[in-house]
Amino acid sequence: MISDDLPEQEQEPSEEANAPAGSSGPDDEQKREIARWVSDGMGLSDIQKKINEDFGVVMTYMDVRFLVDDLDLTLVDEEEPVTEDDDDAEVVPEVSQDAPLQEGVGSGGVQVELDAVNPPGAMASGSVVFSDGEKKSWTIDQFGRLALGGGAEGYKPSEEDVVEFQKALDSALRGKGF
Repeated sequence: MISDDLPEQEQEPSEEANAPAGSSGPDDEQKREIARWVSDGMGLSDIQKKINEDFGVVMTYMDVRFLVDDLDLTLVDEEEPVTEDDDDAEVVPEVSQDAPLQEGVGSGGVQVELDAVNPPGAMASGSVVFSDGEKKSWTIDQFGRLALGGGAEGYKPSEEDVVEFQKALDSALRGKGF
């Protein structure tokens, strides 16, 4: 080897020479096409597959996510179309995932709600609103004991409300597999 040849070999290689075949990022025209796919509502995994199929560029899911972010694109969530074909269909109100689960409404106005997350040591917990509007929290411990708490101190619900609460609670818990 000749020492004069060494500096010529250490020339800075181009980025394309360093990148493995098929792994270079998309060019400007391909980025415009990707932006069109995003605006059409295509998801990241579909975009990832389409980039590979159409452009021959292999990208990880995370690379596609970063690309979409770098292009300042916002993913569009397609909503399912609502059809109003049947007027007799049961109307189900939408409930937030953070809201407690309302499980039983008694005929006399006793409402029982189950908590989505139970406190430590409780098998089930929730709240009850009695017919006179008084609200109490309830828990059932691991031994099956019911405890009421909160609300006005010294409050006692009517006998009818207690019976209705027990029935509504029983039905709500059975609905959850207890």
